[in-house]
Amino acid sequence: IGSFGRVYLARDCKTTKFYYALKKMSIRKVILTRQIDHVFSEKKILASLRHPFIVKMYSSKCDGQNLYILFEYISGGELFSYLRNVQKFPVVTARFYACEVILALEYLHSKNIVYRDLKPENLMLTEIGHLKLTDFGFAKIVNDMTNTLCGTPEYLAPEVIDGNGYNKAVDWWSLGILIYEMLAGRPPFEGDTLMDIYAEIMTNRIYFPENINFFTKDLIKKLLQLNPIRRFGNLVNGVDDIKNHKWFNDIIWDDIINMKITPPIIPKLKSTGDTSNFDDYDEESTEEQMIHLNKN
Repeated sequence: IGSFGRVYLARDCKTTKFYYALKKMSIRKVILTRQIDHVFSEKKILASLRHPFIVKMYSSKCDGQNLYILFEYISGGELFSYLRNVQKFPVVTARFYACEVILALEYLHSKNIVYRDLKPENLMLTEIGHLKLTDFGFAKIVNDMTNTLCGTPEYLAPEVIDGNGYNKAVDWWSLGILIYEMLAGRPPFEGDTLMDIYAEIMTNRIYFPENINFFTKDLIKKLLQLNPIRRFGNLVNGVDDIKNHKWFNDIIWDDIINMKITPPIIPKLKSTGDTSNFDDYDEESTEEQMIHLNKN
């Protein structure tokens, strides 16, 4: 759901067995909101990706009024919803999700793609409980540096705010915010206004709840380094500095990528097309319920 798009549950009319997520975007609204580059960048990037922890795009089509993108249907809902239901996750749960996010980001960065919008709302659970990174509207191929101010305020890295240019290190900053929020129930930098939030980020004062232990604090601090040159994930050893940190001491990364670890949360689903983990929205018109998209 967005200011110019909706996501529908779609089913393969030939087999009736497979469900998909169909994203429909009004071309007029995309143009009016100056989101053309973001929309086509998202489509181009997603078409090039194949990773177990990244949403799969199957096809796209334009009919003159709308752009349609067909994705796999991820029925478990947003990680955000599960986090809000319990307020904060146990360490083992947060670590499991952090591992899957790290491998997704590592894959994107290997293709010079900066994600730029990591947050619980963009992490979806599959029917068996594994994560999928979704919403690539802000993702961008960056070979050197870029300077567009975009993302979610509480998750923005300081170099995004100061406007002097940034690279893939911004995703590792956002990982630090995500880990903190999963364990504390809120992001570390908050404020009543955008400027208040930005000021908190640039000040970089991090207050840790008592339930966050030494190794967790150490990892978060190394991810939330103000200077990206000193930030974990952006040093000479790259992502290995993160994967080899003591917070992940007992993690077997091959087991993570091969999905051999039982997820901590298994979504409750009545059927493969169950939509109970998502909010319902009124249809704009009955005609919109019938959309034909040739997967070829």
